[in-house]
Amino acid sequence: MDADRFAGLTAIVTGAGSGIGRATAQRLAAEGGRVIVSDLFADRAEETVALIRKAGGSADWIAGDITDQAHVDAVVAACDGRVDILVNNAGIMDRFLPVGEVDDATWARVMDVNVNAPMRTTRAVVPLMVARGSGSIVNVASEAALRASAAGTAYTTSKHAVVGLTKSTAVLYRAAGIRCNAVLPGAVATNIEAPFASQFSASVLGGLMGIIPGVAQPEQLAAAICWLASADASNVTGTLLACDGGWSAI
Repeated sequence: MDADRFAGLTAIVTGAGSGIGRATAQRLAAEGGRVIVSDLFADRAEETVALIRKAGGSADWIAGDITDQAHVDAVVAACDGRVDILVNNAGIMDRFLPVGEVDDATWARVMDVNVNAPMRTTRAVVPLMVARGSGSIVNVASEAALRASAAGTAYTTSKHAVVGLTKSTAVLYRAAGIRCNAVLPGAVATNIEAPFASQFSASVLGGLMGIIPGVAQPEQLAAAICWLASADASNVTGTLLACDGGWSAI
């Protein structure tokens, strides 16, 4: 770990109250960055910041729904006009519902959190990054962005959309000095809820669960995210980095 890798830089991490987001926020701060922690739950966001500050790092938290434009605006405002790194981590599952069973509310909520929110946060920080001539955006997609056996229809579709958002941002803002990449986790030890709510999906996908490699720790994903965010990956943009224990290779 390099204590100065992100020195002088400001980062936003969404969904940073637990799991991958918390581990990423902690590592960014441990390597010298100032981190703005965004999470739906105030107690979780506050705990992440407390952990960072206890370790000697710099962080502030803002609680709210990342699908709310007012919350996005507040998070960006907390950065005091400078955003060097954006990690779009917040996401939800879809109870493995197939298209024949997915309800409108589930579809809308998954798309709002997993697709619309990262679009809005990216849209909000890009002007600041363009003005500085540099910036790094890392989207947390999923192994589900490569296939259709990891979740239900809404989640799978949303993560495919995140890949499109990543590649489009990378291409259109490359000349402006902005990089945009995505990390694709497999199974990770987080508190994200992923129950089977469909017997149909359970019968089709249940037998495939045995091929999933071991569950990763959030810190393993944080290491990959922070590498993509750093100058060490200065020539890497528009890339999908599978960090899934080899799941995508099976």
